[in-house]
Amino acid sequence: MWKSCYKNVDMTTLSRRDFLKLSASGALGLAFSEMGLDRALASPPASQGRITWSGIPLYDAPSFNAKKIDVFGIDVVVELKAEVEGDEGNPYNKAWYQVEGGYTYSGWLQPVETIFQKPVYNITVEGQLGEITVPVSETRLIPYTYAKKGYRLYYGTTHWVKKVVVTAEEKSIWYEIFDNHLKKSFYVPYYNMRIVPTGELSLLSPTVPEADKLIRVDLPSQYVTAFEGETMVFASRCSSGGKGTRTPTGEFLTYHKGPSVHMTNQGDSVNNIYDLPGVPWCTFFTGYGNAFHGTYWHNDYGRPRSHGCVNLPSDKAKWLYRWSRPNVPSGEDYLHLPGEGTRVEII
Repeated sequence: MWKSCYKNVDMTTLSRRDFLKLSASGALGLAFSEMGLDRALASPPASQGRITWSGIPLYDAPSFNAKKIDVFGIDVVVELKAEVEGDEGNPYNKAWYQVEGGYTYSGWLQPVETIFQKPVYNITVEGQLGEITVPVSETRLIPYTYAKKGYRLYYGTTHWVKKVVVTAEEKSIWYEIFDNHLKKSFYVPYYNMRIVPTGELSLLSPTVPEADKLIRVDLPSQYVTAFEGETMVFASRCSSGGKGTRTPTGEFLTYHKGPSVHMTNQGDSVNNIYDLPGVPWCTFFTGYGNAFHGTYWHNDYGRPRSHGCVNLPSDKAKWLYRWSRPNVPSGEDYLHLPGEGTRVEII
């Protein structure tokens, strides 16, 4: 019945009541796919892809049973010739990329671009947010081309820029970024980072009453939606917590937020260590670190695989970060307001 009711329906006509009915019946993911929302709401196509794991196979056809031609090393950047439908990698993703010499599954590649930047010389005293606009950028421990390398930065990650450094000897220009977790500075070539304008940090839908804003996460279908009253204004596939690190269910508030966070569980007694600098657009809804945030280490939305957070494509996480309250002022790298924030329901 739902097919005849919802096929070809515009996103804005799907009310919160419709959403609840679909969610309760377990048909939400199927309905959204039938309506074409998966495609309509997909991020803009990219021209390149970065390999996110070492040993990713290249096949001669878009199938896991096809002949393996080669394997890629981590951080190799490939040109994306086309997106085609192939074997199902997870229940909601049949997208494969055609690259030079064959095909590889889309969930293994981070869609990226190479967009070099012009320098910005004036940074506010408080610092400003910077965003990496190339697939991979090396950092240096001092602002010198042949200095010892720091950690790598990846496309879409965000970092707090403290100042601009112009070296007299090399006549080179660097942004000094500060890692709050490591309490350490690193230096990024200016051409690999975009200084985020303050206008991109303003609150979206500021006239909508806070009581009318709602974020819902449907774990069975791996979908995040947002509503203004009865109207759905946002929808995206996500990756929630996997086995052993499940995303908590219930009602929450987005009471603390930061545009860039170094996420790690190093020091904990765990087997799966992660160390992720520059995680972008973090909207926290618990005091244990659970958050909506952008993701640069996979492209496999629709499958639970996080450590309890709700992974989103970075552009989707940015929208949710800007739309939800509290709004973090452009000169602050973190805001913590217990008892405030936008409502979140996770079912």
